[in-house]
Amino acid sequence: MNTETMETIHLAQKSDFSSTHIPLPSSKSESNRVLIIDALTEGENKISNLAEARDTQTMISLLKKNPPVYDVLDAGTTMRFLTAYAAITNQNKVMTGTPRMCERPIGILVDALRTVGAEIHYLGVEGYPPMAVHGLSEQKSDKVKIRGDVSSQYISAMLMIAPLLPKGLELELEGKVGSRSYIEMTLDSMYQFGINFTWVDNKITVPHQVYKSTTFAVESDWSGAGYWFSLLACADSGELFLSGLKENSLQGDSAVVEIMGQLGVKSTFKDGGVLLQKQPVKGLTTWDFTHCPDLAQTIAVTCAILGQNATFTGLESLKIKETDRIYALQQELAKFNADLKEVKPEVYQVIPSVTMPTDVKIHTYDDHRMAMAFMPLITKTRVSIEDPSVVNKSYPSFWKHCQLAGISILSQS
Repeated sequence: MNTETMETIHLAQKSDFSSTHIPLPSSKSESNRVLIIDALTEGENKISNLAEARDTQTMISLLKKNPPVYDVLDAGTTMRFLTAYAAITNQNKVMTGTPRMCERPIGILVDALRTVGAEIHYLGVEGYPPMAVHGLSEQKSDKVKIRGDVSSQYISAMLMIAPLLPKGLELELEGKVGSRSYIEMTLDSMYQFGINFTWVDNKITVPHQVYKSTTFAVESDWSGAGYWFSLLACADSGELFLSGLKENSLQGDSAVVEIMGQLGVKSTFKDGGVLLQKQPVKGLTTWDFTHCPDLAQTIAVTCAILGQNATFTGLESLKIKETDRIYALQQELAKFNADLKEVKPEVYQVIPSVTMPTDVKIHTYDDHRMAMAFMPLITKTRVSIEDPSVVNKSYPSFWKHCQLAGISILSQS
């Protein structure tokens, strides 16, 4: 079924699922890091299993064609990583994207790049794209301080270019460090390509060195796995096998195993992936999403459906994602009489649904995760999801996989 041209997708109610194998997409996060490292490696790498996600495909295309304007569309990671890449490779580039992309801050990264010697000018609003990068001809400093609580992508972008800086780099993380697992994923990816580093307390030191060519296979995407965990948690019965996931994953979103263990899903790692089975709901009282913010929407919807008054912290970065995800969640949860309430500063509580309407229409706010996070609502009611092709950003085959699981797409409009 072609979901490209659909404005709204209508899903039938279904709460029982037979044993199904879901061939998960590859990790967008891992793919994007490996692409930058590959471009900075002098020898030839053998990279396999790169993500089909639009963000990753955009980066592949821009690196290959190398146009004077890097138009990243709506890909935040691509914007941040390519800005640092253009600087370290001493290129003149204009960095731009969609109107929403140009509302997403980049000042912290630009300040860090300027500190080490990059020349970057804003072409519109100070602190936001579009901007002009004029390379990095001389390293001015080998020490940079960067806030740890805004976006780990700024930190990852600086780390990946660090080995190529003539004096290396000492990166000091200020304040609370969010999304730590993503920083660890970046460092581990660099290590796979021969880079040595030290991380002591809040200082990461990367000496000057070269990336060594190697063979690298990208893991499946744990963020994408979360929607299937949620579906099974909310279902009456079923069993799912998710392929390509590792038990000892570098992806912070593998925390979904522990979270969903509280919400009625048993995970058993087997050769080639993980088996999900139903088990009694133990209950989730609180969770800190500092290191796995991309799971927040999925877990909020799951708790709202399962009657869990869970308290969430670590959601600070959600306001600067593809949309303001806190606001979007509050609006859409209200459609089935649930809420995400800020009970004190930066502490949110899920107010579960007590009455379920006969059908719910979900607005997606140009945000792929909104479309997918609300899919499990089909276990309780009929669901319509606007702009279904928004999933192409991270999981292009999502609706096809829904049909694999036996979910009927009733009609399109």
